[in-house]
Amino acid sequence: MAETKIYSKNSTFQKFEVLKTNRNKRYKYNEFLVEGVRSLNEAVKNNWKIKSFLYDRANLSDWAKDMIQNVKTDMNYCLTSELMKELSNKEDTSELMAIIEMREDSLDSVQLSKSPFIVLFDRPSNKGNLGTMIRSCDALGADMLIITGHSVDLYDPDVVVSAMGSFFNMPVIRIADNKVLFEYIDELKRKYPDFMTLGTTAHKENPIYSADLTVPLMLMMGNETMGLNKAFKEYCDMLCTIPMSEKSYASSFNVSCAASIMMYEITRQRGIDIS
Repeated sequence: MAETKIYSKNSTFQKFEVLKTNRNKRYKYNEFLVEGVRSLNEAVKNNWKIKSFLYDRANLSDWAKDMIQNVKTDMNYCLTSELMKELSNKEDTSELMAIIEMREDSLDSVQLSKSPFIVLFDRPSNKGNLGTMIRSCDALGADMLIITGHSVDLYDPDVVVSAMGSFFNMPVIRIADNKVLFEYIDELKRKYPDFMTLGTTAHKENPIYSADLTVPLMLMMGNETMGLNKAFKEYCDMLCTIPMSEKSYASSFNVSCAASIMMYEITRQRGIDIS
């Protein structure tokens, strides 16, 4: 594969930097920067398009050499150790980074299971919460995660890192237009007559364990500060909550924590083996 050597902070290196730090530039190039063994392994395993590898040839393990040798790319870049250190977010500089092509947001591209289990996260505003939500969806068997409205950038390095490799295994679709979302839900209700939209609230509503979660469903999680959008609440068939101790000072859970609890209950009721 063709290789270009980078010895200074030239325009090419500056592009690498903006892919890491600038949301608008990421979308201009339709690419994002990724580091970490787990993330890169999962990206390759799940057939994401690797545009380029970045590395210092003097500091490569057998794993990294194998990736460079066997994964097809458009162009690879050999950097100095100093430039790699400056680009890496890790305390111990990553030996291998990759520029990866973003995927198209297409609901129809996601293959649903026989009894769909979809999670929606309304306007996530925290990178760590979004990454954790992706990880929990992957761990607990969701078919897809939908992100609505103006949110933190899905392709921000902090989101990718906090998802711990699940980022590349879990289909995540961004929907800016609620009309598109409601049309999709209506389509699912036609296809699955018992399909249910399940909203979440911090107020005392139906305990999550009281709902029949074995049916095809979409679990809607609200924004960290404002909760679930009013339009989404009105579109829900049921609102559920997680019962809390009467002695508790806390009035609600962190959204990612709440989602994990609710997703586990869905998995438990369905009797899915997640061991």
